[in-house]
Order: sequence, then structure tokens, then C-alpha cells
Amino acid sequence: MNQQNPYAVPREPVYAQGGMVATSHPLAAEAGLAILRAGGNAIDAALAAATTLTVVEPTQNGVGGDAFALVWDGQKLHALNGSGRSSKNTSYESLGLKHGDKIEALGWQGVTVPGAPRAWAELHRKFGKTEFSSLFKSAISYAREGYPLSPVVAEYWRRAQKTMKSHSGEPFKAWHDTFLPEGFIPKAGEVWRSEDLARTLEQLADSRSEAMYVGDLAEKICEFAAKTGGLIDRNDLAAYRPEWVEPISANYQGYTVWELPPNNQALATLLALNILDGLNLAKHREDEHSIHLQIEAMKLGFIDTLEYVGDNLDKTIINALLNKEYAAERRNLIGDQALEPRAGIPKRGNTVYLAVADKSGMMVSFIQSNYMGFGSGIVVPETGIALHNRGHSFNTIKGHANELGPNKRPYHTIMPGFLTKAGKAVGPFGVMGAYMQPQGHLQMVLNTIQHHMHPQAALDAPRWQWVSANTVRVEQSMPKHVVRSLLSRGHDVVVSPDDTGFGRGQIIWRLDNDVFVGGSDCRADGQVAAY
Repeated sequence: MNQQNPYAVPREPVYAQGGMVATSHPLAAEAGLAILRAGGNAIDAALAAATTLTVVEPTQNGVGGDAFALVWDGQKLHALNGSGRSSKNTSYESLGLKHGDKIEALGWQGVTVPGAPRAWAELHRKFGKTEFSSLFKSAISYAREGYPLSPVVAEYWRRAQKTMKSHSGEPFKAWHDTFLPEGFIPKAGEVWRSEDLARTLEQLADSRSEAMYVGDLAEKICEFAAKTGGLIDRNDLAAYRPEWVEPISANYQGYTVWELPPNNQALATLLALNILDGLNLAKHREDEHSIHLQIEAMKLGFIDTLEYVGDNLDKTIINALLNKEYAAERRNLIGDQALEPRAGIPKRGNTVYLAVADKSGMMVSFIQSNYMGFGSGIVVPETGIALHNRGHSFNTIKGHANELGPNKRPYHTIMPGFLTKAGKAVGPFGVMGAYMQPQGHLQMVLNTIQHHMHPQAALDAPRWQWVSANTVRVEQSMPKHVVRSLLSRGHDVVVSPDDTGFGRGQIIWRLDNDVFVGGSDCRADGQVAAY
């Protein structure tokens, strides 16, 4: 049976009043919806979906990854940074690196402490309503009984299989045993299961995630690290705590766009919005001049973010970067031709995303990731835990804000977003995909505010992606007149052969009559589940 649909059939938005869950995988969306129907709140549903996603979409996230969340409690927005730190033993010497070297994507060099499990527990402690252990039931069931791969997940799994062929030493053996067991072929409809992962999820459920940091799972992680060249030890795991932080924001045409502060890269979206807020963008989305302006603003926002974002970036620098006067200075650099972006000097004073809303007024914007696909390629034997490779994002330039070092959180690409207007919640949104995420957020916000699109149309619209210098990738569905115009303005345009790499998003908006309307990206397997 051919798994590809040759016909372009647009999805329609979903409307509901009782509650809504939007994720990149149908089974996870249904797991969250079941919790809402049983009386759980938006946090409970988000956690049920998140734990299920670690099983049904391991190509993008897992128990061994990090997480971030924005939570609207009905009155106020809260932000949780659930990213882990490098080992206290981390140094250039301990990793066999020199200044200027590249940190390996696969293997122990890029492994930092996984933050997601304790982030789940902290979200539940502050906002949860349903028994914590019950939120793992779907995840445990799918891990133990198995589930059939969906088409997009199968494609990412196949790519990982190709990558991992050349990594078969002892650190990587358990990855092959877990994700490519004998007789398993990663294709749509093929059933995958892992009893090891099921037992791990049971331990996390019963211990409120503590087994990962001070219990049996922690012991197994540390023993395997010591045996195969990793730096993480018991003290690193035990010391980790997720952190409640103040969200940062920018105003655009009467709306407030909320993001996580650094070490998160979401600052790039806000910087670009501040620049665009002083420019006259056309109402028509495919206006070639407006898209040129968006790309130029994104380049300037991104280059500043890459220069300044790291662990513990001073709030005065964040405020200076978000200052309207600084935005005006950067805006003045934009002309009719593509520019080579350079960081300014402000005046100083592969991922899953889900959105949930419940009828009480609580809304959740949640994202978690193993970073690059399955992560580091290291799976801890007898646990099914694939460790992420977030440390690959560290910089090795001496003195850089994101320089490699001990007990540091790296520059983080995953970012949940949230929209409010006049102090009231509009809703959660997010776009997965590493460095595409700030660009996806920008395009989602403009599609909603500037072009008045409903959530599904805002997600389905063709996307562009700034890569570096003047190189811009666009999807095949981008209108030809836009591509020709960008070329004439000095952009080096690459029309992508497929839509992987342009992000996969979810949106839930609350209408003035308290009806929810949601969309789920056509670039993923996901759906909106609601009642």
C-alpha cells in the first residue's frame, strides 16, 4: 500500500468548547483528551500527551531530553525552564577538545543532564489535579503493547537508521537493540514496542520522576557513563532542578507575544517582531516585499540571539535588546536588497510541541526534545532511555556567552509561545524544528495578526527559512513570484525538495465567545483532539 497521498487536501480547523489538545501525533492527542474528559485539567492533559510522545515519537523527543512550558492559569502566565546543565566535570580537557573544535553530535560529548522528567513533576506539583502516576498510563501501554508507526515518524526513523549505521560501538549498541530490534523495519504501520521503556516509565510514574535523578535509573545512567566515557555522575543528576522564570514579551499591533528568556533562543522572534512593528507590511501574505522585510528582520534578530544568548544572560542585556530604540536602529539597516547580518551592540542598563486548553481557562504551551532526532545515539541499557545531545549547541569560542563549561545550560532551540491581548489569553502556539523555531513563531504570529488567518491556515501556509548570510530556503509551495522577487533582491533562494526542516506546529486560540479553535501542522502526523 502506498503511504503517500498525491493530492493536496487542506485540513480544516477544529472548533470545540469543552477542551482541546493539539499534538504532532494522534495517539498523544487522544491520550491528553482522555484526561480532560475524565476531569483532569490542561496540565494533566499536557503531561499525559508529553509522556505518550516519548513513546510514539521517539524520533523527536524522549525521557532523556529537556522541556519548556508556558502556563496560563486563567489570570497570569507562568514560565518553566526545564533544561538540564552540563556535568560539573565538563571542561575542554575532559572532552578532549580545544578552542574552536566542534562538539560531536553523536556520543557522550553532547550529553547534558536530562531535564524533562523533573519538569513534568514540577508542573504537576504547581498546577496538577489528577494523580501523577495515572498520567503515564497511555505511555506505558504503548511502550509495552506496541503501536504502529505513523508515516512522518517512520520517515525520521529511517533517516536515523541510515545515520546510525556507522555508529555501532559499545556506547551505541543499546540504541540499535532498542530502536532497531531484529526483524523491525521502520515503515508506516510497522509495530514497535519496548519493555525496557515501559518499566522506566513505571518507575518515573511511581517516584514522581525521582528515579531518574536519585534512584535506580540514575544509577544505571551513571554506571553506563562511567563505563563508556560519559561525564555525568550522581551529583549532576541529583542537583538538577527545573526553574520558574519570568517570561519575556514583545507587543505587535495590540497583541503581546510571550516567550521563554535565555538560555532559550526565543528572543530572536521578539527582536524580529520589534523591528517589523515599525514597518508597513502588506495585508496580503504572499506580498514579495513584505516577505523580504520579514526575512531581513529575522536575520537581524537571529544574529543578535546567536551572539548574546547563553546561560544566565543578564536581564539588563535582554531589556536592552528588546528596547524599542534598539529595534529602530536595527530597522534602519533594512533596505530593498538582502543584507549580510552582523550582531548589533545594544545599550546595556528535531522536538515535539503540544498545546492544551481546558474549559476552566487554563492553557498550556509545552515543548520537549532530544534535540537532533533520537539525540546522542546513546541509550542506557535496560532502560530504553535515549539521552539527548543538547550540549552539541555549546560554543567553543573563548569568552562566548554560550561557551562550553561546567554546570552550564546550553543555548536552547526549543521554545513554546503564547499570545495575549489586552491582558486576556488568546492561546498557545509553537513550531518545532531547531533553528526554524523562531522563524516559525514569527510567521505564525504574522499569519494570525497581520493576515487574519485561522490556526490551520496559519500552519499550512508556505514557509521560508533563513539559513545563513543571504541564503534562504523556501518550500515548493511558495509562489513563484515571491521566489523571483527574493532573487532580484539579492537573496540566495533554495527551493527545498521536501518540507522536512520547516517545522511542525500546533495552535489553539480562544475566541471571544470562549470557543476554542485549533490547528495541527500538515507537515506532521498530528491532529487536534477536542470535545
